[in-house]
Amino acid sequence: MSGSAGRTTALFSRRDRAVIAATSIAVLLVELDWFALNLMLPVIARDFGTPATNLQWLVSGYMLTLGALMIVGGRAADLYGRRRIIVVGLTGFAVMSVVCSAAQNAVWLTAGRAVQGMAAALVLPIAVAVVTAHFRDGRQGRAVGTVLAFSAVGTALGPFVGGTFAELVSWRAVFLLNVPFCALAALLMLRYVTESRDQGATRGMDLPGAITLAGGLTAVMIAVDQGSDWGWGSAATLACFAVGASMLALFVAVERRAAEPLIDLSLLRNRPFVTVTVAGTASNIVYCLVAVLAALYLEQARGLSPLESGVVFLALSAGVGAASYWSGHLAHRWRAEVLMAVGLLLSGVALAALTWAHPLPLYAAVFAVVGAGVGLGWALTNAATQSYVSAGRLAAASGLVLTSLVLWGAVAVTVAATVLEEISGSAGGAASDGSAINGVLRVVAVLAVAGAGVLVPLVRSGAGTSTGQPATAPQGADAARRTRS
Repeated sequence: MSGSAGRTTALFSRRDRAVIAATSIAVLLVELDWFALNLMLPVIARDFGTPATNLQWLVSGYMLTLGALMIVGGRAADLYGRRRIIVVGLTGFAVMSVVCSAAQNAVWLTAGRAVQGMAAALVLPIAVAVVTAHFRDGRQGRAVGTVLAFSAVGTALGPFVGGTFAELVSWRAVFLLNVPFCALAALLMLRYVTESRDQGATRGMDLPGAITLAGGLTAVMIAVDQGSDWGWGSAATLACFAVGASMLALFVAVERRAAEPLIDLSLLRNRPFVTVTVAGTASNIVYCLVAVLAALYLEQARGLSPLESGVVFLALSAGVGAASYWSGHLAHRWRAEVLMAVGLLLSGVALAALTWAHPLPLYAAVFAVVGAGVGLGWALTNAATQSYVSAGRLAAASGLVLTSLVLWGAVAVTVAATVLEEISGSAGGAASDGSAINGVLRVVAVLAVAGAGVLVPLVRSGAGTSTGQPATAPQGADAARRTRS
């Protein structure tokens, strides 16, 4: 196994630090690139001469391919080697970064982002697995914690980096920034990481499930995105809806027969598990929509520069980061379901207040509270769901939760862009229509409060994770490790 196996010392060797550095850089890049794009959308829209709301596919397309292929990426790593697959992912991510930086139109950039999401699916779910395979002693928790901390740093700095580069350099430079870091992470992987795989893993990979799920959701999202232009009753719109529904039905049929299904559909009969998953998904949807719509509002409606918007976004990132950090500590004292409900309610109330906050200092302060709410909501979703499934199904449950969070976030971004255009009455003016954006955000606030309401029966029943249960936070981490996320 690794050079660290069997060692009891609490110190990290040079090789150990190189392994941590390689995986930390990998997850930081994926997260930073994901969140950097939001504040670049108006700038890209001006360069391509297209409405900013038409570029929502740059966000949702990336999330769609990432969400559909995360579990497949984890399975591939188990079968063919974790180091090999993550290096392939890093290489693909770097190549597609160059392709995206050279894009001459929105279609080119959107296609590049979708393929980049595929590459990210070979990096993000495997990074923690590389670390846990290398460290087999008491240092494993510290090593994993360091990698996850860099993931949070990428999430926090993404909007600021995107805004800064978009204003002072170029939005294309943000993609090119990935290339040297991908190369560094890949070289460290090849030099210091010992190959590992799951010797007991079966050979099955549910590619048909991933393809039918992604294809079905894409068709539905195209229908929603283009419905107002084509006409909601037009043949093209109805055909897209029909194709999407058919492929999703086929996905269910495929999953029922698959030896290694992408999603264990039997978990959907577990009502408490589904309840917590729905609430966590609602919290992640709120986060995705706030990140996209607030970026449009600050730059297009308020007239802030990308750099100024990036500074304001640091407040949201600070709230999310603080809540994510403290969620594990809080879960040792209160049930995860209670904390999730509090987070959802807090984010809903704060988001509603945000739509009436005009002075930027007040806006930033409320923005931080919104971040704290959503951070608390989705950070504990995995831990909360784990208490409702048996030990043998933790990995399957975690995989379903992560897939739900990412894919429904992608769908929500598409729906929100379409609703914004309908309210505004113009695709060209929707991104600068502050009242329309705030109207959509108020609906999102109601979704957050509804998510808190969904958890009320579980909170009142007293089932699930208990106060002071030591396994609450680690359980979620263990499940994430097993699903390579």
